[in-house]
Amino acid sequence: MQIPDYLTSLEQAFLVHSNSETALQMKKYMKDKFVFFGVKSPVRKQLYRVQKQQFGLIPIEKKVEIVKWCWGAPQREWQYFAMEFLGKEAKKVDEDVISLYEFIILNKSWWDTVDYIASNLVGSYLRKFPEQIAILTEKWMKSDNMWLQRTCLLFQLKYRQKTDAQLLERFIIRLTDSKEFFIRKAIGWSLREYSKTNPAYVKQFVDKHQLSGLSEREAKKWMKSKDV
Repeated sequence: MQIPDYLTSLEQAFLVHSNSETALQMKKYMKDKFVFFGVKSPVRKQLYRVQKQQFGLIPIEKKVEIVKWCWGAPQREWQYFAMEFLGKEAKKVDEDVISLYEFIILNKSWWDTVDYIASNLVGSYLRKFPEQIAILTEKWMKSDNMWLQRTCLLFQLKYRQKTDAQLLERFIIRLTDSKEFFIRKAIGWSLREYSKTNPAYVKQFVDKHQLSGLSEREAKKWMKSKDV
């Protein structure tokens, strides 16, 4: 598929700043799942600033086309660009954007994209459209897709005192028996983040429920470091 006009300048910038040695290191870090230009995060941020100054955010009328082009491109930097530029307008989205979010969760799925999408895109979306929480999360929990389920566990990471602890608890209990590393890790991570707001609740929850060793260690990590 031909590159959208909006992205041609950024493509040239990625090529100019590409580094084959760094690309191999990044590929190895991602378990050889993706190829890279080899553009590190600080440089990418600079290129994003230039892109935004010159061309603005992703045009609304071409958002789906451009994001899906980025998701189809081989280099992982394209996926990072698409999700991070979606993040810049996450508070201004329409209700139907969730289908695009679901698409990018389900395709080329790995922690480096899904975690950002969960906490920054889906988290912001469900703040804006809270009536969708029960419908969407129930659908995703029933899907048996690990990445959708991980998103259910992580979308409240930045909610702090507004975290729906009962909802999180229900998700964790439903997934407690999962053998998937990324589910077990997310259970612990979600509890660890909430422990910064409500450590008493998290302590009680961990004592009450039989979690995997990984989940329990992650859940207690912040409290242990602060001797809480």
